Amino acid sequence: MSTNELKPGLRASTEILVGTRDTAHHVGSGKIKVLATPVMIMLLEEAALKAVEGFLASGYQTVGTHLDISHTAATPVGMRVKAYAEVTEVTGRKLTFRVWADDEIERIGEGTHERIIVEVERFDRRTRAKTVKSA
Repeated sequence: MSTNELKPGLRASTEILVGTRDTAHHVGSGKIKVLATPVMIMLLEEAALKAVEGFLASGYQTVGTHLDISHTAATPVGMRVKAYAEVTEVTGRKLTFRVWADDEIERIGEGTHERIIVEVERFDRRTRAKTVKSA
C-alpha cells in the first residue's frame, strides 16, 4: 500500500445543526442540554476520515487511535457546528491531524487526533479472532 498521496495539508470538514439528540443530557455525558463532548469528538473524527478517505487504496481504511481534545465552549440546540481536520504529519501508516470545531459564534474545541491505516480484511480477521477467544 502506498501513502504517497497522503500529505500534510489535506483538509476536510463536516457540520451539524445541534438537535436534542446531540446534547449531553441525551447521550448521558451530563445533564445540561448543550452539544455533548462525545458528539463534538465524533464530528472531529468524521472530518479527519473525510480528509483522507479518497486517497486510500481499495481495501484500506483508517481507524482512530488517539485523541487529545479540549471542549471549551457550550453550544445550544439549534446552532450549527462545523468541525475541521487537517493532516499535519504522515509517518508510515500513522496520520496526525490538527482538529477544531466552531459554532456560529466561537471556537468550541480543538486538539490533535491520530489515525492508523489498516487493511480492512486483516483488521476484520483479527477482530473476529477475538470473538472466538472470548466464547
